[in-house]
Amino acid sequence: MDMHTVVVGTSGTTAEDVVAVARHGARIELSTAAVDALAASRLIVDALAAKPEPVYGVSTGFGALASRHISPELRAQLQRNIVRSHAAGMGPRVEREVVRALMFLRLKTVASGHTGVRPEVAQTMADVLNAGITPVVHEYGSLGCSGDLAPLSHCALTLMGEGDAEGPDGTVRPAGELLAAHGIAPVELREKEGLALLNGTDGMLGMLVMALADLRNLYTSADITAALSLEALLGTDKVLAPELHAIRPHPGQGVSADNMLRVLAGSGLTGHHQDDAPRVQDAYSVRCAPQVNGAGRDTLDYAAVVAGRELASSVDNPVVLPDGRVESNGNFHGAPVAYVLDFLAIVAADLGSICERRTDRLLDKNRSHGLPPFLAHDAGVDSGLMIAQYTQAALVSDMKRLAVPASADSIPSSAMQEDHVSMGWSAARKLRTAVDNLARIVAVELYAATRAVEIRAAEGLTPGPASQAAVAALRAAGAQGPGPDRFLAPDLAAADTFVREGRLVAAVEPVTGPLA
Repeated sequence: MDMHTVVVGTSGTTAEDVVAVARHGARIELSTAAVDALAASRLIVDALAAKPEPVYGVSTGFGALASRHISPELRAQLQRNIVRSHAAGMGPRVEREVVRALMFLRLKTVASGHTGVRPEVAQTMADVLNAGITPVVHEYGSLGCSGDLAPLSHCALTLMGEGDAEGPDGTVRPAGELLAAHGIAPVELREKEGLALLNGTDGMLGMLVMALADLRNLYTSADITAALSLEALLGTDKVLAPELHAIRPHPGQGVSADNMLRVLAGSGLTGHHQDDAPRVQDAYSVRCAPQVNGAGRDTLDYAAVVAGRELASSVDNPVVLPDGRVESNGNFHGAPVAYVLDFLAIVAADLGSICERRTDRLLDKNRSHGLPPFLAHDAGVDSGLMIAQYTQAALVSDMKRLAVPASADSIPSSAMQEDHVSMGWSAARKLRTAVDNLARIVAVELYAATRAVEIRAAEGLTPGPASQAAVAALRAAGAQGPGPDRFLAPDLAAADTFVREGRLVAAVEPVTGPLA
């Protein structure tokens, strides 16, 4: 099997597969077991559809209109109508990777055999993804309850050959034209299928999975930048000793301390603060970096547990059970995912805040222990990194606003039938902005800390091998070192890309060994 092919079975999927499909264009195949499960559950739905008794989602209306029994000749129209009417999103388009994750995760649930969808519908979903066709999905329209309804409806609309979609060349065209160009026949929805394509937490889950991947990189990067700042400030690495963290055994704290200690190994800068400007202790932003970074790491681990459970779930309403029952349920409610999305926005904001405090310390001649004001070449003539810290502070301020929980809010909908919703989609959207901001914040600290380390080196203090590797790689990436003032935005952009793409971690690991 090609390593770039993801096989969708009946038992869920992995975070790695979500990222592979969403970001790297991995191809999708349905397993034989999935096709068999789809066919078996469809037989159950067809049998129920033939009975005179109404069954929710099969022969009734939806939501607050569930009391109406729909006659057989109107059921295909019902399924088309729910997709068309629910495709009511507004605002900017969401990112291609989000839509691909959304579609793939809906396919994951469909393939479980608990939704009653026919195999050919699932195959069309895979075909659309494999063709690189991306439905146009808008920012607003999901309350994170009864699933990400509007976003998923826009995806289902594409399967029907309606609405707009983006082709593999990036051009937006009518979906019907794109399907035809790739030899894909539009689906003709039957009983329950329209509802089954809309009723899941797939959008918020996809964004959670991708945020976790990005935050893993950023937390390791922040351990490295914290170590570089400690080094540049002539701080002590004694606070990173394993025995100190063993007596407060939060796992993430120990991991972050170990990462920092390995980055600082062999440094000629640490500990010098006792020589001519005695300090009993370093400032909290330096000394407590493992505690703050580590608490965030532990929160990531909990969020990953929730994501893993959701990736193994079949989220639909109603669901087809193995004994042949079709039962209504509330498993579509986004609360479990929404909460951890909000938790991650909180810890990301706090990580950004502590990074900014270290940057400010590096630039303040009264607290930097001998570094020039603002790390400027000729202070007064040059402003150095003064405004880089302003930019970082603005980002941190935005992060604090983004940390306000979305999941604490609820606006009733559907004539009070859906009277308590999760707002998980909103939590996911603001987390994506927070993750983008955090990468920039870490990049500014990296840029300041590497400049400060180079200034120390010019004074005869030798930084550690890992710091030297980070400096060399960052300079090779286009972010220049100390010197007279210049147009700073390109340097900061280069540092941002360097951090975001994981190149900071990659630069130091040949020296430190793999960092967690």
